[in-house]
Amino acid sequence: MQSPADRQDRHEYPAHWEADVVLRDGGTARIRPITIDDADRLVSFYEQVSDESKYYRFFAPYPRLSAKDVHRFTHHDFVDRVGLAATIGGEFIATVRYDRINANGMPASSPADEAEVAFLVQDAHQGRGVASALLEHIAAVARERGIRRFAAEVLPANTKMIKVFTDAGYTQRRSFEDGVVRLEFGLEPTDRSVAVQRAREQRAEARSVRRLLAPGPVAVVGVGRAPGGVGRSVLDNIRDAGHPGGLYAVNKAFPEDLEEVDGVPARRSVRDIDGPVDLAVVAVPADQVPTVVAECGEHGVQGLVVLSAGYAESGPEGRERQRALVRLARAYGMRIIGPNAFGVINTAPAVRLNASLAPEMPRPGRIGMFAQSGAIGIALLSRLHRRGGGVTGVTGVSTFVSAGNRADVSGNDVLQYWYDDPDTDVALMYLESIGNPRKFTRLARRTAAAKPLVVVQGTGTTPLGHAVRATRLPHDTVSALLRQAGVIRVDTITELVDAGLLLARQPLPAGPRVAILGNSESLGVLTYDRCLAEGLRPARPVDLTTAATAEDFRRAVGQALADDTHDAVVVTVIPAIGEGAPGDAELAEALRAAAATVPGKPVLVVHVELGGLAEALSAAASTAPQAADRQAETPGPADRPPAAPAATPPAGTHLIPAYPAAERAVRALAEAVRYGQWRREAADPGRVPEYDDIDEKGAARLIDNLLQRGQGLTIGQEETCELLAAYGIQVRRALPAPSPDEAARAARALGYPVALKATAPHLRHRADLGGVRLDLADEEQLRRAYAELTELFGKPEELRPVVQGMAPRGVDTVVRAVIDPAAGAVLSFGLAGAASQLLGDMAHRLVPVTDREATSLVRSIRTAPLLFGWRGSTPVDTPALEELLLRLSRLVDDHPEVVAVTLEPVVVAPHGASVLGATVRLAPPPARDDLGPRTMPAY
Repeated sequence: MQSPADRQDRHEYPAHWEADVVLRDGGTARIRPITIDDADRLVSFYEQVSDESKYYRFFAPYPRLSAKDVHRFTHHDFVDRVGLAATIGGEFIATVRYDRINANGMPASSPADEAEVAFLVQDAHQGRGVASALLEHIAAVARERGIRRFAAEVLPANTKMIKVFTDAGYTQRRSFEDGVVRLEFGLEPTDRSVAVQRAREQRAEARSVRRLLAPGPVAVVGVGRAPGGVGRSVLDNIRDAGHPGGLYAVNKAFPEDLEEVDGVPARRSVRDIDGPVDLAVVAVPADQVPTVVAECGEHGVQGLVVLSAGYAESGPEGRERQRALVRLARAYGMRIIGPNAFGVINTAPAVRLNASLAPEMPRPGRIGMFAQSGAIGIALLSRLHRRGGGVTGVTGVSTFVSAGNRADVSGNDVLQYWYDDPDTDVALMYLESIGNPRKFTRLARRTAAAKPLVVVQGTGTTPLGHAVRATRLPHDTVSALLRQAGVIRVDTITELVDAGLLLARQPLPAGPRVAILGNSESLGVLTYDRCLAEGLRPARPVDLTTAATAEDFRRAVGQALADDTHDAVVVTVIPAIGEGAPGDAELAEALRAAAATVPGKPVLVVHVELGGLAEALSAAASTAPQAADRQAETPGPADRPPAAPAATPPAGTHLIPAYPAAERAVRALAEAVRYGQWRREAADPGRVPEYDDIDEKGAARLIDNLLQRGQGLTIGQEETCELLAAYGIQVRRALPAPSPDEAARAARALGYPVALKATAPHLRHRADLGGVRLDLADEEQLRRAYAELTELFGKPEELRPVVQGMAPRGVDTVVRAVIDPAAGAVLSFGLAGAASQLLGDMAHRLVPVTDREATSLVRSIRTAPLLFGWRGSTPVDTPALEELLLRLSRLVDDHPEVVAVTLEPVVVAPHGASVLGATVRLAPPPARDDLGPRTMPAY
């Protein structure tokens, strides 16, 4: 009889367990299952581990692995015995394994649900977070294989490994016996384990971006000897910006005796550089890039900016070339911006990096910018940099990233960096696509709670170079979900810059009340009308007349700001002609002086053909704060937001933005008002209620039994009612009526009055077509209605009629939940019929939904007044509706196998809500979700 250790693999190689991860220091590693082909790698790995680490692993001196050990540690069945390795450059740097055990600690098989786990990390890689990443992945594997608990025995002196277990956040039990610490912990994610995992994710990904944006020595690969060309241009830009960390020009075609290019040290290969290189900017033809990447990896380069084109944007062959590029870079632990990138910029005085094709270094400031397209990046930099036209004046940038095809580093990574970057107060992003909307929404919500995030989102057409998960959600739905996460969603680059300038220069308004004053009555009225159109609450404009002096403006603005009924002030200005008319500088100084008296309220200017005034308003200071005004340079802990900018900034640190059109100023102000309201509400997001009558385990058993019938199925009516009932959702019983006699028997069983409905797909939920008969009080009415339906629409087998007890009268609504492969679980609500089907009047929230979100969901649709007594009607029971939404949210959150639910109609009456129809679709859950272990996008 074979022992468990001698059995051959019972499962095929689990390729979905492979993953690339970002480590604590920002480097990368690959995690994959250990196989029988890894014997030599395992032996080589073990030889590089110190004797002390070996002692901690085996509790005794263990200088080398025996042949039996190698066989045991490389032969796994991927069920009861699993081993994972973390690799860099194809070589092991750490291993972890579990062995399923029974209650006596002996090898076992399912249904035993406990396993013993052990790690070994090369000394050179200890302290990089490798063991923590491996623990996340081996725990996910164990859960997939039905293991619910891990046990680990550790020597008391092995404090590093004890810390790995205790810091993971799982529920633990600890004991000490025979000189060994025994740790036991459940593997179900807890609030603390998820928080720990996401804090580690943020720190690791932020550091990986920081290595790219704040490097030491930089090498530009592909520099021509003559001026011009991409490589030479980038080299010149880095040199001219004054990057202090060191710079090298690299080209394999350089003569061997060439020492410098325009004063920059020249080398034929990165390997020829004496000393470390943190960042390589690659500007060589695509077919030469793999050689360059390999040389960089062998030299220990930390990251790459690949400007080279000819990748996924060029078609299928280029897409495969791009995948190979990412795999090669990750094999060496490097991250990539690009390919087909425009470059990166960091204006921090200690960095001064312009590794991009932008010929001028932007002014230092507090705005972070991300664009996927180089052309859009140029446009953004130009609008923020120039004077004259649009919103004018000096505006500064902290960091700029143009990610090109974003094969590796994406907007999610840059958000992680900006989250606790002390030099960035406002983030502007132009996203042509969102590769992982679920993660982006999560990160955006956290970032927006600390600093404004303004986004232009592409229209849904994915650029050829972008690898994007398929989503079934409409573009408008994704946009709505982003707004709920605190994202300031705008439509154009102009609006992006307009909102960004206001948020970078002025404090958030406390509400929608707006004072309007100026020297033009017509411009004031236009501004007033735009405020009303944007949902603001403007006061009647105050006309100072064209004779107003700078002192008149100062006094009026000061009075408006001091008035507690105003949350913001818009100043409208047209050119004044004649003796005593204020000059641009004089008027600008008057407005700044007035704004300084109440620095907690925003002030905007709408000007007409006054470039001089706009420049004067921005001339007092740069948007870059003075040293005394900066936040501390040390980032705060990743598990709490960094300190937000002061609500009342020191006088003089905020400039007054000037707009050439009222609609642009008011739109920017309206976005700031909505964002400020979101910030206040986000401070108390509500809670996900607990319901004592929910039978989660019973629902899980039912789902497991149903899924044994197939991979994906729409379950029957009885099973649907049973599953929903486990979560306290009662569906009104409907009995089939294949004949008039069966209909009469069903009605007697249910009790009159009843409804007779045709459930054929073309008639379902279509009361307007006459396929529903309501309030049938007796058998005579029922039989008459049955005859009418069959006469109008055909035979009973074509109509599929059912009889259902009448629900109290109310408002017909529809509730849906769907698991989108990209965005995750989404709960949707609207009124049934034309409002949702024809007009698309549906509101959406990400699951799990809190009580506050359920309340706002009901009120978010345009037709919501029909629920609250519109035009004298009786208000309906919205608390009952909200409870129904919360219960359905819990169902799909607790059971990812529930991939689609539709409740239609849900009749909300003055007292209670009745579910008259329901469908549920099940499918096997995904192997990984957002609660799973940290991973990078797969390639």
